[in-house]
Amino acid sequence: MPQANAGPIQRLASLGLRITGALAFLAPLLTRLVVGWGFHGTGHGKLQNLQKVTGFFSDQGIPFPGPTATFIASLEFVGGLCLVLGLGTRIFAFLLSCTMVVALLTADRADFIQKFLPDPTDVASFTYLLFLIWLVLYGPGPISLDYLLSKWLGLNRKTGESA
Repeated sequence: MPQANAGPIQRLASLGLRITGALAFLAPLLTRLVVGWGFHGTGHGKLQNLQKVTGFFSDQGIPFPGPTATFIASLEFVGGLCLVLGLGTRIFAFLLSCTMVVALLTADRADFIQKFLPDPTDVASFTYLLFLIWLVLYGPGPISLDYLLSKWLGLNRKTGESA
């Protein structure tokens, strides 16, 4: 509540905090939509070209390239869609972040090392990794199937809260 004797700067700051608080739901929603759609699209492309992906994984020295390519393509396709919907957000964000770590250690290693000091965000897998870690830690937000399910199951209560 604004104080009666608050100056214009305090009133403006209070208004800014109220506005950003009301729009806070957009951060996880937009993150899920953009990252999820990106993974869904790349997963779809990988599923359409599994032999090419298998060959690439083999060239990178990734063990069991055939099953790994199928697993990663399916994870990106399904996981991306689930991120868009906000379903299993933390689980899929964690699994997809593991794939980004592997990408940074294999396919993107040279670019990441070269660009680490000047601008690591130039490497897409690093940027995706940052957003995925954020989703793991902060969750899907209130506009998600996870939120609705947790509410329906009664899992969104804080410890010590009465029924």
